[in-house]
Amino acid sequence: MTREPEPAMLALGGVILWGALRFSPLRPGLEAAMATHMAVQIPLLIAAGVLIAPALRNYEPAWLAEVNRWGIPGILLAIFTHLFWMLPRSLDTALADPWVELAKFVTLPLLAGLPLGLSWPRLPTLGRGFVWVMLTSMLGAIGAIYLTAPTRLCAYYRFDQQAAAGWTLIDIAIALVLLLFVAAFTGLPWPWPAVRRHDGGQSAGRRAISPRSPDADRR
Repeated sequence: MTREPEPAMLALGGVILWGALRFSPLRPGLEAAMATHMAVQIPLLIAAGVLIAPALRNYEPAWLAEVNRWGIPGILLAIFTHLFWMLPRSLDTALADPWVELAKFVTLPLLAGLPLGLSWPRLPTLGRGFVWVMLTSMLGAIGAIYLTAPTRLCAYYRFDQQAAAGWTLIDIAIALVLLLFVAAFTGLPWPWPAVRRHDGGQSAGRRAISPRSPDADRR
């Protein structure tokens, strides 16, 4: 039986990943092309937050656990944060202004990756399928916009780079659809296995708001 990674180790991996994306020579290279900026750097920043999430789950405040009981607010926050940084104006501003670039590196892990990691285990199967389909549709739509736009949408990227980014997003959307079909017909966990809680299935916040049992009332 394969042993699951400890939350602290996952969090350390997320911090290392964030530091590599922020401070290493990888950053200029990833931002030099529109395709790698959108399809590599941004998803990896989100992944850094997802890796940190298991270590913070047991420290989630009770009110936040109650609000995010079914994972819907957290998923919506992650989607809108991701969508904001996929906009051409956001990409341009991040490249032109170091403070906006810093905001991108802060908000993608904290407002997209972390809510995603905390909320995904709480979504029912139907909700995960809906989010998966919505993600593929969003990527495909954005890719089509970049392909069909008659002019450059980003001032910092050439027209051919814009087309390459469009094809990349469409290819990713197709791959995600195929992955969903494979998982559905083979019984594999999808879109990725639910992050197991390490405290018997409840976070600290859930324990704080869990109802008393009848036995406790009798005592």
